[in-house]
Amino acid sequence: ILTILGNSAVLATAVKRSSLLKSPELLTVNLALADIGMAISMYPLAIASAWNHAWLGGDASCIYYALMGFLFGVCSMMTLCAMAVIRFLITNSSKSNSTKITKNTVCILITFIWLYSLLWAILPLVGWGYYGPEPFGISCTIAWSKFHSSSNGFSFILSMFLLCTVLPALTIVTCYLGVAWKVHKAYQEIQTIDRISNAAKLEKKLTLMAVLISVGFLSSWTPYAAASFWSIFNSSDSLQPLVTLLPCLFAKSSTAYNPFIYYIFSKTFRREMRHLQCWRGGFFSPSSSAEHPVSMMWSG
Repeated sequence: ILTILGNSAVLATAVKRSSLLKSPELLTVNLALADIGMAISMYPLAIASAWNHAWLGGDASCIYYALMGFLFGVCSMMTLCAMAVIRFLITNSSKSNSTKITKNTVCILITFIWLYSLLWAILPLVGWGYYGPEPFGISCTIAWSKFHSSSNGFSFILSMFLLCTVLPALTIVTCYLGVAWKVHKAYQEIQTIDRISNAAKLEKKLTLMAVLISVGFLSSWTPYAAASFWSIFNSSDSLQPLVTLLPCLFAKSSTAYNPFIYYIFSKTFRREMRHLQCWRGGFFSPSSSAEHPVSMMWSG
């Protein structure tokens, strides 16, 4: 419920401010789409299976669930990676050069992210890798146990781990360390000035918001990754069902955090949320959002 309501609010404000959105903000919209897509396509089936105390449906529904989870999970990870890279480029470039990141460029990047995610999601369907049930039996994912029992499963899991997890995570960490160093140096340069400029304060706030979004996602998925890799090298029966279930539920909670982070750090999002609460004619208001000057979330 929190995921659908929160990310629907993000999408509604993006539609209302569509003419005012800066190009990097499109990645925020894409992340909201991935989060809400995961919630709608997966969570109802998992909740119904939990009430049933067993997986509902057969192999077809299991493959569907695992494919959706892999598709939206990789999409979210790659979107966060793209956010970090763009945040780094904006922070380390002059104001004139930052305009080179156009909406068309970001749209092409988003298209690549979805195609990349879709490619990895369908590979197990065409013979490279496998999907299978989770150890606790009420959801499905990649068949981690095939890592040792099959050369096919070994190559797929290793490649997926490197290209969809390790490389994006390292890119995110490296970019934000570079951004943090740039912001730190900027603050050192203006220590002699009595008042820190609004631009510097905004840059620090945007960086902190972007870091929290990435940290929230990575922290949510780390326990699940640990449990999954335990099942690679050990029998899944060696873990109690609760030990494998809780990390899975915690990973699913990652889709609910971002709207709260936006609400805390973005004056624009808070103002638009108040407008949404006041609207009587649905999501679209006759008044133009251009009447309200905004400080862009990703403009830098």
